[in-house]
Amino acid sequence: MKEGNMRARLGSLSGFAVLIAGCTVGPDYELPDYSVPDAWRTAVVAELEDEDQPLEMWWTELQDTVLTDLIRRAELANLNLQAAVARVAEARARRGIAKGGYYPDIFLGGAYSYQKVSDKGVEGAVGGDGDGEAGGDGDGSPLSDPFSSWVFGLDLRWELDLFGRVRRTVESATASMQASVEDYRDVLVTLYAEVASAYVDIRTFQQRLSFARQNAQAQEESLELTRDRYLAGLTSVLDVAQAEQNLATTRSLIPTLETGLEASLNRLAVLLAQTPGSLHEELGIVRPIPEPTEAVAVGIPADLLRRRPDIRRAERELAAQTARIGAATAELYPSFSIGGSVGLEALDFTDLGSAGTGFFSIFPSFDWPIFTAGKIRNQIRVEEARTEQALVAYELTVLEALQEVQDAIVAYAQETIRRGRLLEAVNASQRAVELVRTQYLSGLTNFQNVLDTQRSLFEQQDLLADSEGLVVQNLILLNRSLGGGWQVGGDPTLEARATGQGEDVGG
Repeated sequence: MKEGNMRARLGSLSGFAVLIAGCTVGPDYELPDYSVPDAWRTAVVAELEDEDQPLEMWWTELQDTVLTDLIRRAELANLNLQAAVARVAEARARRGIAKGGYYPDIFLGGAYSYQKVSDKGVEGAVGGDGDGEAGGDGDGSPLSDPFSSWVFGLDLRWELDLFGRVRRTVESATASMQASVEDYRDVLVTLYAEVASAYVDIRTFQQRLSFARQNAQAQEESLELTRDRYLAGLTSVLDVAQAEQNLATTRSLIPTLETGLEASLNRLAVLLAQTPGSLHEELGIVRPIPEPTEAVAVGIPADLLRRRPDIRRAERELAAQTARIGAATAELYPSFSIGGSVGLEALDFTDLGSAGTGFFSIFPSFDWPIFTAGKIRNQIRVEEARTEQALVAYELTVLEALQEVQDAIVAYAQETIRRGRLLEAVNASQRAVELVRTQYLSGLTNFQNVLDTQRSLFEQQDLLADSEGLVVQNLILLNRSLGGGWQVGGDPTLEARATGQGEDVGG
């Protein structure tokens, strides 16, 4: 074929490709129009709302420098976060692979061969000289002598994306990459909450242990007092036995609290990618349970669609799956490709590049699956069903997020009220202990009242310490359910390693 004719045909084919390049099959993605309530359906929101409190760094409102330091260390070391970063890197690479479909595949290659043809094959092809010897090549060399061959050149193949298969694949890969970034943010939000929760557990157990030891000491003093009075004949042995029972009961709770403290320390160590037991010395100094603020940046339900990483991830996964319908639909249509080769070929390496050693070939082609026994259309139905599943998953994620926030708001507000009542109970129990001890020494009441008031004081103090921890835990849960812990506009310091820099073209 003449070179001019070949160029004309290629030009016609390129023109046809440009003409229909805008044809992209399959549904175009639209953001789900999911309606949410205008406001939270609870009366306590107005008392909690504080628009000035930042959700991005909610833990700073607890004003605990140790907690802030632990969270920063977890950002750098946590293994779940590192795995999330690796998943983002994988998704970015897959997007680069998909984008590579826009460009031709070009391969540089070369080959060398050393061969000898059969003598009989040569005789049959060119005839012999009558004496059984093959004909020569004009210079006395037999045609069947061994010879070398050198080839060096480029091969090209390019699929023209006429019906949008590549575009839909890139669209899906891009949405999947964005979903992986939201997964990273979700891990980040969860990490902040888990570190804070483990830290509050540590301080809560330390406070409960402090109360238990204080009460055990007070009950030891009561036991000694009862023994002295028994030896003096002022009371019965029953009072001594009851005092011993009361002290033993209080002491029996200390190992359980020690176990809880140990588990919380180990859990926090693992969150910081440290070996269990490595934080005991650092956090062994008893500090009070962080004091939370009364107000929280609750916002409105619609803010969840913008803030919660798990909702954002579910929406991006829906977008990725929707694009896969188009990629599957494109398989119904013909695919057009351009292939070709250009290079040099010679029998001697030193002749490569000389006149007459060049060659080229160009071969446009197309494939059209006119019969596949329904495989393509069923694959489209598969992708459509998966898209419906993704839509349902998105709607369920929104509903569960609304429930989490609603429950967390109520739990935080009600536990705050309970803590106040328990504080009143502790104060009353302390006054009762002081009064009944005085009356007992004066002989105005029996020892059973002493035991009852001491037992009640310890129970109320333990409940108060637990409630103080629960208030902070519920605040942590509320901030987590609101999606607090990352900046909607993007935090270049924390997210640079997850989102990466620049664009991937593929290679």
